[in-house]
Amino acid sequence: MHPDLPKEQAFLDKAYRRLEEMKVATSARMEEVLDQGRGGTHQARLERDVIVRDSLVRLEQLEIGEHSLIFGRIDTATEDGDGSPEAYHIGRVGVLGADMEPLVVDWRAPVAEPFYRATGRHPMGLRLRRHFASEGRRIVGLEDEVFGTDGLASEEPTGALLAALGRSRSAHMRDIVATIQKEQDEVVRAPLHGLLVVQGGPGTGKTAVALHRAAYLLYTYRFPLERQRVLVVGPNQVFLRYIEQVLPSLGESGVILSTVDGLVSRARVRSSEDSRVARLKGDARMADLIAKAVSDRERPLRGGIAVPLGLRTLRLQRQETASIVSAARRRRGSHNARRSFVERLLIQRLISKERAGREPDPEAEEDLAEALREHPAVLGALDRMWPRLSAEELLHDLFGAPALLALAGGKFFKPQELAMLERARSSSFEEIPWTSADLALLDEAAALLGPRRGKGSARETRTYGHIVLDEAQELSAMQLRVISRRSLSGSMTVVGDLAQASGPAAPESWGQIARHLAPGRQIHLVQLGVNYRTPGPIADLAAEILAHAAPGLLPPKAVRQEGSEPQVLPAVADRARQVREAVEEALGMLDGRGTVGVVAPYAELEGLGKELGLDPVSDRGGARRMGEEANPVMLLPLRLAKGLEFDVVVMVEPSLLMEEEDSGPRALYVALTRATRHLVVVASDLPRVLRDALAARNLLPGQGDKGD
Repeated sequence: MHPDLPKEQAFLDKAYRRLEEMKVATSARMEEVLDQGRGGTHQARLERDVIVRDSLVRLEQLEIGEHSLIFGRIDTATEDGDGSPEAYHIGRVGVLGADMEPLVVDWRAPVAEPFYRATGRHPMGLRLRRHFASEGRRIVGLEDEVFGTDGLASEEPTGALLAALGRSRSAHMRDIVATIQKEQDEVVRAPLHGLLVVQGGPGTGKTAVALHRAAYLLYTYRFPLERQRVLVVGPNQVFLRYIEQVLPSLGESGVILSTVDGLVSRARVRSSEDSRVARLKGDARMADLIAKAVSDRERPLRGGIAVPLGLRTLRLQRQETASIVSAARRRRGSHNARRSFVERLLIQRLISKERAGREPDPEAEEDLAEALREHPAVLGALDRMWPRLSAEELLHDLFGAPALLALAGGKFFKPQELAMLERARSSSFEEIPWTSADLALLDEAAALLGPRRGKGSARETRTYGHIVLDEAQELSAMQLRVISRRSLSGSMTVVGDLAQASGPAAPESWGQIARHLAPGRQIHLVQLGVNYRTPGPIADLAAEILAHAAPGLLPPKAVRQEGSEPQVLPAVADRARQVREAVEEALGMLDGRGTVGVVAPYAELEGLGKELGLDPVSDRGGARRMGEEANPVMLLPLRLAKGLEFDVVVMVEPSLLMEEEDSGPRALYVALTRATRHLVVVASDLPRVLRDALAARNLLPGQGDKGD
């Protein structure tokens, strides 16, 4: 036992007692103002509401659940008044002693930075760094790193890190606050402003780092971001459920989590479509097509306008209505907002016709203007010249009329491409079979059109002070534009891996993605090059696949060199039973601690679900609901496995996975790198790239018997 363990345990006990005292004091302050009742001046009520709100937020921050309060300590090379080194205990939240001196330093505070960044070559003024291994409120072990004056301290991963990496997985991502590494901390503490892009291969912790960055920014820039809010965007609801506990465990519960589709509330996804159509709808050219479709609805009257008014008829010729439309197009603002300008010009021109040659009479002209605003001929002319439109109306009309599509998109798309966009008209808006790709187009149209006054569709686009976008390589150009419109100032953290791209149109570079997210802005690109998740044998196999999938990209270096070799099982006639037996064997190996992910083609999910007694995870975001919330097995398609991790992965029919994902060896690369301990491949026919890689490592069934 470490000689300092009893002393550190006593300190931890003291910190916990003080944490409880802080909770009690915060609750008492809130109860005190609540007891004052609802009366008082407006200022008093406002101050009371602020105190209650701040108290609730503070209580949430102080509630750490079962997580250990303190996970480390740093001793500096400088000494305090009695000649002892200055020491700081690093924890999840800051805790002040009774004398208001720091007892525990919040991990996000500047003084805690050396805990994550100090190295043997650059100790950052540290003499010692101590890691605690805890179980609840009990310290079970200590590990010290001593920084010598020669700067030759070890640069190898610490035992605390390796122990954390070796822990069994659960249904939710854990925070990594105790084991953030130097390259990760540099991302976490990067400045708020600008577009930070983090390229990270499997296991580099890019998602966890991005979430910890959100917590750090909320701590460092609390005043603006609590008001402006932080948005985290993930690829699907399964992924969001997987990460949903990370930020609350770090004391931040006010962050908004959403998918891209979830940001567009105008319609619900009711249908799916061919990947070629989805790819086309995600093309950046669709923005031009929609803009042209809106412009096409802003048009002069072919035959002019005739307005019967008593014994007279007021007339405007086509050229006069054309000049009105031209003037309106030159004005800034959304389409619907400029309708009032068109109305005003039209009425002014009609009044000038009626009052031609007579002295101005403001009162009479106002009465005439009022009458013209309600005149059927004027209202009809306005609807033809500059109709009020909703995004749903615009796209429904556009996709249902080949002539309108040709008029709007003939300059940007080939005829066969426009034909792919055609869709039969529905009898009502509620029956339109909107797809996921349609939602981004609706959002684009809504941004151009603006609210349709008086029709109950005045939705405002919510913006955020900072946006964290995960798996960004999966999004189309039109979906990236949805995210861009939600950014208040262009402050974003964008993470992903180009090598894992499998969306409708895989990007070739981060610059290509950034052009749609933040046009004209420079990006700061950071690469995470260390794989903390994948065991060495699996990582080596994945590296060989990556060489075929994306020859220009280097795989991250695996920290964990230990681990079992991947296991290949030739599929038998009863493949479902074979998979069940592989799962049962994996569960036995895990001995009740850990998770198993069965990654299978869509065509296999139903049969495997019946055999395993599982409900497959669906594209609609359904979580694994299999009778027990704590069931350690998840059955899911590869598309929904991205970003997740399991102790054991059973990959079923990789050839079919490649065909379904339409991304070639990249699909294999994603599937291989979900496992943190063991990988099992069940296949009747291995893809050539995987077969060759397995053969090179002597892992094909029967190779050992043949002496190959």
